[in-house]
Amino acid sequence: MSRAIAADRAAYKVFRTLTTRWADNDIYGHMNNVVHYSLFDTAVNGFLIEKGVLDIHGGGRIFVVVETGCRYFAEMAFPDVVHAGIRVARLGGSSARYEVGLFRNEEPTAAAEGYFIHVQVDRATRRPLALDDETRLALAPLTVD
Repeated sequence: MSRAIAADRAAYKVFRTLTTRWADNDIYGHMNNVVHYSLFDTAVNGFLIEKGVLDIHGGGRIFVVVETGCRYFAEMAFPDVVHAGIRVARLGGSSARYEVGLFRNEEPTAAAEGYFIHVQVDRATRRPLALDDETRLALAPLTVD
């Protein structure tokens, strides 16, 4: 089995800049693996809020994560600046598969790459809802073949 190769920045459609925190480092002196997942979530949800398709306080529709994964290629640590590249690998009826590359400082290749699948649900019932036109319009530019 061959090892995956980290993508470069050109593989992603949009970037969000995130900062690491002192508490992100673990006893081994690098960013703990759980922080990578938090950065994925922060990047995507920040994008959705910015585009007006997610209202975390009062919206009737929210997104829940149903699957996730990550590959690690290089260490990151505080005080690194992380550039999170986002792309959409698949738009379904009620879901989207996001792929996120975390780039350390100005490095040209990803230190980590992950994915997660969001399902849009009704806030009260938690039952899946079809992606509305506004959400599809916001995500369409991020879609890759």
